[in-house]
Amino acid sequence: MTNNNFKSGFVSIIGRPNVGKSTFLNHVIGQKIAIMSDKPQTTRNKIQGVYTENNAQVVFIDTPGIHKPKHKLGDFMMKVAQNTLKEVDIVLFMINAEEGYGRGDEFIIERLQTTNTPVFLVINKIDQIHPDQLFLLIDQYKNLYDFKEIVPISALQGNNVETLLKQIKAYLPEGPQYYPADQVTDHPERFIVTELIREKALHLTREEIPHSIAVVMDSMEKRGDGNTVYIGATIIVERDSQKGIIIGKKGSMLKEIGQRARGDIEALLGSKVFLELWVKVQKDWRNRMTQLRDFGFNEDEY
Repeated sequence: MTNNNFKSGFVSIIGRPNVGKSTFLNHVIGQKIAIMSDKPQTTRNKIQGVYTENNAQVVFIDTPGIHKPKHKLGDFMMKVAQNTLKEVDIVLFMINAEEGYGRGDEFIIERLQTTNTPVFLVINKIDQIHPDQLFLLIDQYKNLYDFKEIVPISALQGNNVETLLKQIKAYLPEGPQYYPADQVTDHPERFIVTELIREKALHLTREEIPHSIAVVMDSMEKRGDGNTVYIGATIIVERDSQKGIIIGKKGSMLKEIGQRARGDIEALLGSKVFLELWVKVQKDWRNRMTQLRDFGFNEDEY
């Protein structure tokens, strides 16, 4: 399905942790494919979301929030985020309007100086600030980098997102349709299922568990009449105390994580789900390359 006027390309979304990159991607795609949390550094891999119209296809890459690494997992996340700058047609540099300019933005802008890719400044969460503050922000960032476009949005409410999509399409080259029109991500279902489980664990444990959670798929198969998917997964933590928090009193927290995740997984798969969860301690896994590879963080791919 390629015609002379069909446009396509790859768009990277970068920014400090917790500026709303995943919220934006999920809004555009129309369903949850990226994990959302109000804790920073939630996204660990490149999440590719595919947005298709009659005359265009945009492949969005939601990268980990760019930050100063504190462990090997952090190094991996930074490598993923920075490498995407070389591979795409457009870079969306997203900032949080509420937080304004910070050291993290300075760190990112330094890295943007070396790219020839068109960069848009996307000011997110504009619903949280007064219009006067927005104009001040635009003036401030204009002086820091030669942005091709500056687009204020609210990803959560959808304000001005259509305008941003139009601007993106205007800059895309003519090209092929890379994915079928009904495909919304290039990640396998098993990956998204583990991300949904991890999201619920992060939401429910709040400040008690830092980002030392990984989720490993043990099994995923249809059984019996073929209408029910049986899933077994293990939540990995770094300390025994964290294991106790994830399990909860008489297993209450683990049960709640499972119930909430199952709802999202059933919506994703379109079938009934039987979900069984376990919790395992792997001490200091974020600093061990062998365990990072076991959990799907393979730096050779980037």
